[in-house]
Amino acid sequence: MGQFLPGDFSKGDPSTLGGYMAVHARPAAFEGADGASYSAEIVLDAAPESGAEMVAGYLLFVRWRAGDPVASGHVETEYLATGSEADVLRRIGALTLQEARSLLDSRLERQSPGRPWWEAMRDESDEA
Repeated sequence: MGQFLPGDFSKGDPSTLGGYMAVHARPAAFEGADGASYSAEIVLDAAPESGAEMVAGYLLFVRWRAGDPVASGHVETEYLATGSEADVLRRIGALTLQEARSLLDSRLERQSPGRPWWEAMRDESDEA
């Protein structure tokens, strides 16, 4: 069960992605263009074709069903920044909440419409 914890506004600017996460001690959440709820996380990977000290970062949006605590999918952005871990976290964290939501909506627009694979599989098993 969740609980309300007041934000600590001394930890950052809540209008940015990283600031919101620091102030509220939780991921930012958005309603996507598809009407679903998404939470946002900054994810770091080893940077492709770079030195061992380099990382690449992107946003992972986890999709949530209304009233259900189980994730029902996700959307990922392309790599948004590369560099040292601290630099990538700072650069992606500096995105405004509006910019992060725009990235989510842009990715949703590019996805093929239709049903998720698990719904299609359920229909196929009903026919057997």
